[in-house]
Parts: sequence; C-alpha cells; structure tokens
Amino acid sequence: MHFAFLCKDKPGALQVRLDTRPDHLAYLNALNAEGKLAFAGPFLGDDGKPTGSLVVVKAETIEAAREIAANDPYAKAGLFAEVEVKAWNWVFNNPEA
Repeated sequence: MHFAFLCKDKPGALQVRLDTRPDHLAYLNALNAEGKLAFAGPFLGDDGKPTGSLVVVKAETIEAAREIAANDPYAKAGLFAEVEVKAWNWVFNNPEA
C-alpha cells in the first residue's frame, strides 16, 4: 500500500532544510534501497525555493507510514509545520502496474 506525506515547512526554516538535507537524502536513499520509497521531492514557492515536501512510500499500515515520516531527519530537525500522512492509490504511470 502507498502513503503520501504532504509536508509543509515552517516559515523561515530554509536554513534548517539546507543544513539537514544530507541526512534527509541519506534517509531517502536507505528507504529506496529497502524498496520502501516510491518517489519524493520538494514543493517550490513562487521564488523557486522549497516550501515543503511530497514523499510517497510503501508501507503495510498507516502506522508504519507515520513512523517512516516521523523518522525523517527533516521531521526530527523540526523543519515541518505540519505533516499529513494519507493512504494513496497510484493509478496512472505506476511502474509496477
């Protein structure tokens, strides 16, 4: 089952994002190696700077997905104002379909 993380950065937290980015990328690479990461990337503001993140993972339950979201270094660093975890059905362009 897929779950989408809709993450909104706190205002003025760009430096937290930049400082934590290497650890965040290492975390995503580890999820990818485990076959848990479907895709990920930042939302961008009108100025082209990141304002949040979209991460889609594979997990057995929403609780497991929430644990993955909570363990992201961005979340641990306090980057996000909010994180919404939602079950998601990948219908179009799913490479596994």
